[in-house]
Amino acid sequence: MKKILLAACLSGLAVTSYAQTKTVAKKPVAKKTTLPAKPAVIGLKSSLDSTSYAFGTSIGSSLKSTGLSTLNYDVLLKGLKDAFNGTKTYLTQEQAQQCINEAISKASFVKNKAEAEANKIKYAPMIKEGQTFLEENKKRAGVHTTASGLQYEVLTEGTGTKPVATDSVLVHYKGTLLNGKQFDSSYDRGEPISFPLNRVIAGWTEGVQLMSAGSKYKFFIPYNLAYGERGAGADIPPYSALIFEVELLKVNGK
Repeated sequence: MKKILLAACLSGLAVTSYAQTKTVAKKPVAKKTTLPAKPAVIGLKSSLDSTSYAFGTSIGSSLKSTGLSTLNYDVLLKGLKDAFNGTKTYLTQEQAQQCINEAISKASFVKNKAEAEANKIKYAPMIKEGQTFLEENKKRAGVHTTASGLQYEVLTEGTGTKPVATDSVLVHYKGTLLNGKQFDSSYDRGEPISFPLNRVIAGWTEGVQLMSAGSKYKFFIPYNLAYGERGAGADIPPYSALIFEVELLKVNGK
């Protein structure tokens, strides 16, 4: 009896050992890798396909340049088809134009604000330079500062008529950056220039009204009274404080 029990126990151990051996030796099942689906490729198989695609990219680039970041492309295509097929549209021409104007206005505002903030960071040293210069400059003898922050120095005081903002004036002038780099001069062109006083930068509109005909002043203009955060052309960077020598030759009147 003891021999039978012993044989049964040994048999059980052998089975357990075999099962464990089989479990350890069992190979892990490899996980399946799912590759991302490839985007459908639209072939340009005819001149019509190429023309259609060209119009699409042209319209898209034009719309994106306004500051728009996204559109409902399915609805855009629906509007395009309706217009081409002459079917009744959901919006009148006036309603459509209003939607476009509002969208572009909003997108432009957001875009311009973002650009202005980026420029303010980029041109922070120039802003600081202008502020420091004007703070020191106003301490000089003979330099006057108006409520707006415009600074001026009288080089020659005339005795003629003073203009108002709605007058046209004839002037000679020279403009430079704070580092002395000249960006414009009527003297170099050999002839004065005439312009309406309310059609120029705010620093000029305010400053020239302080002058009498025959006067020559030097103006030190903060960036916000000059070309602001955008600058002007390649020669006047954003946030530039400017220096102008202005000679008021004549007040032309309205």
